[in-house]
Amino acid sequence: MATPWRWAAAAALLLAMAAPPPPARGFSLPLQRPGDCGDTRYFDISRLACGPCGPHQRQSAGGSSCVCQTGYRTVSSNGGSSIICEKCPENKSGVTQDGWNCITCPKGLTSEGKCKCLHNEILVERSIDGILLNEALCILCNGSEKSFSASDVSGNRCVRCEQTFINASKSCDCSSPNILTGGLCFSASDSLPPKGVATVRFGQIGITLTSAWFLKNLQSSASACWLYSNLTACQALGNMCVMNMNSLSSSSTDACGLFQYIYVNTARLGIVHSIAFWRHNLPWLYYGDQPGLASQVLEANHFPTVFSFKGTDKDVKLQFIAASFDAAGNFLKWQNLEGGILQLCPDTQTKLNAAYAFGTTYEQSCKISVSKILLDFPNPIFYDLFLEYNGDNGQQNLWAVPVLNLNLQYSEMFVNQGSNMNNWLLTRRFFLVDALSGKENDLGKLPRVIRIASKITISIRLVSHTQRGMIYPPLITVAYTDVLVQNPETQSVMIALGVLGGLAVLWSLLKTAGWKRRTGSSIIDLQTVFKFLLFYAGDLANVFFIITVGTGIYWLVFFKAQQFVSVLLPLPSQEEEFVTYIACAFSLKALQFLQLLVSQLTIDIFFIDWERPKGKVLKAVEGEGVIKSAAAPVSIWRTYFIANEWNEIQTVRKINPLFQVLAVLFFLEVVGFSNLALMDSSSSLSRSSEGYIAPWSRILRFGVSAALWLAIAFLQIIFFSVIYERFVEDKISQFVDLCCMSNISVFLLSHSCFGYYIHGRSVHGHADTNMEEMNMNLKREAENLCSQRGLLPNTDGQTFQISISRKMRLHYDRIHESLTRKRGPARLLDSSANTFEQSTRAYNTMNKFLSSFIDHVHKEMDYIVKDKLLLERILGMEFMEPMEKSIFYNDEGHSFSDVLYYGNETTLLIFDILFFSIVDLASQSFVLAAILTYLQQEIFRFIRNTLGQKNLASKTLVDERFLI
Repeated sequence: MATPWRWAAAAALLLAMAAPPPPARGFSLPLQRPGDCGDTRYFDISRLACGPCGPHQRQSAGGSSCVCQTGYRTVSSNGGSSIICEKCPENKSGVTQDGWNCITCPKGLTSEGKCKCLHNEILVERSIDGILLNEALCILCNGSEKSFSASDVSGNRCVRCEQTFINASKSCDCSSPNILTGGLCFSASDSLPPKGVATVRFGQIGITLTSAWFLKNLQSSASACWLYSNLTACQALGNMCVMNMNSLSSSSTDACGLFQYIYVNTARLGIVHSIAFWRHNLPWLYYGDQPGLASQVLEANHFPTVFSFKGTDKDVKLQFIAASFDAAGNFLKWQNLEGGILQLCPDTQTKLNAAYAFGTTYEQSCKISVSKILLDFPNPIFYDLFLEYNGDNGQQNLWAVPVLNLNLQYSEMFVNQGSNMNNWLLTRRFFLVDALSGKENDLGKLPRVIRIASKITISIRLVSHTQRGMIYPPLITVAYTDVLVQNPETQSVMIALGVLGGLAVLWSLLKTAGWKRRTGSSIIDLQTVFKFLLFYAGDLANVFFIITVGTGIYWLVFFKAQQFVSVLLPLPSQEEEFVTYIACAFSLKALQFLQLLVSQLTIDIFFIDWERPKGKVLKAVEGEGVIKSAAAPVSIWRTYFIANEWNEIQTVRKINPLFQVLAVLFFLEVVGFSNLALMDSSSSLSRSSEGYIAPWSRILRFGVSAALWLAIAFLQIIFFSVIYERFVEDKISQFVDLCCMSNISVFLLSHSCFGYYIHGRSVHGHADTNMEEMNMNLKREAENLCSQRGLLPNTDGQTFQISISRKMRLHYDRIHESLTRKRGPARLLDSSANTFEQSTRAYNTMNKFLSSFIDHVHKEMDYIVKDKLLLERILGMEFMEPMEKSIFYNDEGHSFSDVLYYGNETTLLIFDILFFSIVDLASQSFVLAAILTYLQQEIFRFIRNTLGQKNLASKTLVDERFLI
C-alpha cells in the first residue's frame, strides 16, 4: 500500500511534467573556450565554462585544471580547482619535480621554480629508497676512461657518451681543438670533408633557405660517413642530397657536393653487386652523367621475364618492391607497392600496386590540404624501387628501377641540352613529401616550404620486333611541386597521380566491348578503334567537366565566404590553364554530341500493325473486267498517327531549354549573381555604379554560371519527374499506351544486333473501330475484364531491350533492302509493278515477318524473354551472345528513350553548360552566351527533327507528307 510520502512524490513529479517548458533563453549558455579563461581561471569541463582558480594558483598547461604558482607546493589536489597550495620556506625555496614538496636547490632555480643542474650533471631529489632529501644533489657524470658517461637529454640519468667523443678526446668532453658538430665529436687532426653548405634551393618559388635539419646533421653525417664509413650516416647524407633534388653543381659543397666528394674519394672500397654506380657503404643515388648512358640503361637490356596473358605460364603482374629509409638514414623495411605505399590521394583506389595493366595510363586530380599533408607526412620516407622477378634457378632477384627527376637541378653542362633520352640524368632514390628540409631554425615549428611529388608516372615499354611478351626496364618519372606554407588549413595542392582518367579509359573499353557485342562483330578493326576514341572523348569530357566545375565552385565558395584574407585567387597563368581545360571539355563533349546525333538519325525503325481485315469486299480485277471478293483493307491511319507521335517525342527533353536559359540569365543579370564573379571578396549581389568595380575572374564566372545551370536543371528535372509527368503529361509513357490502343508495335534497332521493342498489340483484338466500341474496350480493361497488355501471358511488360541473332538480322536486311528501295538494278524487279507497288509489297512482307517473329512462328529464328543481370544493367552491356535464339530483356523503364533526346539529358545538359561557358569566357557577356546557347539548341533541334523525320519516312514507308 502506498504511503502518503509516495503519493506526494508522485504528485510533485506529475506537476513538474505538466508544467510548461521554460522559455528558449533558458536553454542558452555562453560559449567559452579554455583559451578565453586566462592565467587565473581554468576551464570547467562539467559546466563548459571558465571557473576561478584559488589563491596562489594558475591555469595548468592543458587548461582544464589549476596548478600551484611558482614557489608554492601542492598540499592536496582532486582535479579542477580542488587544489591547496602552500608557499615554500626561504631555506627550501625550490619545488620538487613532481610539485608536492619543497627542497633546497644548491645551484639555483629554473623559471618554473624547480632545481637546476649544470651541463653533464643529473638532478637527484630522493635517495634510493625514495626518501626525500633536504637538499637536492647535482651529481656529475663520470666521463673518464673507466665509465665514459654523460647525462641523457632529460638530465635524469648518466649514460655512455657517444663513441666519437671517446675516439676524439678519450672522454665525454669535446673541447677545443676538437670539433663538435651534429652531436658528434671529431678530432682536429682528422682529415674531414669540406665545410658543408646547409641551404636548400626551392627553385619553383625562387627561395633558398638555411635548413635546420641540414644545419644540425649535414656536416656530422658527411664526417661520420667519410671517417668511419658509418652506414646510417652515409644513408642520411644521401637522403639530404635527394631532398636537395640531386643537385650537381661542381662548385658547391651542399649535400650532393659532399656526397660526390666522398663517392669520388672512396673508389678503393669497391662496388656492390657488380654495379659500377653503387659504391660500397654509400647509397646508390646516380647512374652517372656520361652522355648516352640513359638510353643504355633503359634499352640495352630487356627485363629478364616473359609476360604471358594465357596458358600455364600466365604472368601479367609487375611485382614492385621498395627499400624504405627514414631521414636519419635508418633502414625501415621492404615494402610491397600493393598496399598503396605511393598513394597521396585520400579515399581513392589510386595505388601504384603491383598489378599494372600494360598500356594503361592513370590520370587523376584531387586536392589535399597542406594541414593534412603535414599531419600524415611529418617526416619524409625515402624509397629505392626495385622490380622483383625469379631467376633461372628459382632465386628471387631484384631489378633496379631508374628514376627521372624532372626537378633535377642540372649543372651547367646539362643546361639547354633538350629532352633527348641521351641527355637524361637518371637517379635512384625518391620521396613523396618533404616537410623537413623546409624548416628554418626550429625543427619543432611548421616548415616554411614543403616539397610534394605532384606527379608520379611509371612507364613500361614492350621490346619491339618480338612476340614473346618482353619489356624494357620500367622508368619512374617524378615531378615535385614546391608549396609555400601560409595557411595550412585552407591551402591545397593539386596532386596528379591518377584514377579519373584511368577510370575513363576502362569505362570506354567496357562501352566499346558492349558496342562490339551489340553489332554482332568480334573483329577489332579500324572502326572499333574509332568508336573507342569517340567513347573516350565523351568520358574524358565528363572528367574535365567534373574537375573544372568542382574547382570553379571551390574558389567561388571559399574566396567569397572568407572573413579574413586567407585564400587568394589563382594567378593569370593558372587561369589560362583552367580555361584550357574547359575548352578541352567542350571540344570532347561536342564530339560526343555529334556522334550521338548521327547515331539517332540512322536507327532502323518499323511499326508492326497487328490489325487484321474485318470481312471481305468486292474488288474489280484490273484488266480482266471481273469482280472478285477480297479481304477488306486495313486502315493505314493508325500507323500514320503513331509515326507522327514518335516524330513529336524525338526531341522531348527532361527540362524546358528556353526556361533554363531565361532562368539562368535572370539570376545572373537581374538578381545579380554575376557580381559574385568579380575579383573582390564581397559576396553582395548588388554593387554601386559609383564605387570601384573589380575586374572579372574567369574562374569565378564559370563557377557561378555552372552552379546556376546545374541547380536550375536539377530543380526542373525534379519538377517534371515528380509533379508534371505524374499529374499533367508524360509523353514517353503515353506513347507506349497509345501504341497499345492503336494495335501498333514498334521495332527499333539502334545497332546491328541490338535495339528495343514496344509491344503495342491490343488486348481487344481490333483497334480500328468506332467511338462506342473504343469506350467499351477501355471500360473492360479498367475493370480487368480482359487480358493484360504484356508480351508474355499475365504480365504487363510492354517495353524490352532486344538482342537479335545474326540470322534474324540477315533476314531483316533482305526485306529491308526492298523497303528502302535500295535493291539492285531495275531489270531485277517485276516489270509489271511500279516502284510504289514493290515498296508496298516489301512493307507488307516486313510487317508479316516481324509479327510472325513476335508470335514465335519461325522456330529457326525464335527468341526468349529474360531479365537482365544487375551487373549487366550497371555496365550497360549484355554478357550473353544471341547465337541460335534472340533475347528479349525485360525493361522496367523506358530504355527505348536512349534513341531520343529524352534518354540523353546528361549529355545535352553538359554540352549546353560548356557551350554557354565558352561563349561567355570569350565575350565576357552572359547575355550573348544565353542568346547563342538558345540558338544552338534550336538549330540542333531543327536538324534532329528534320533529318529524324526523313529517316522515319525512309525506314517505315510512311509518306513524309503525312508527318506534321
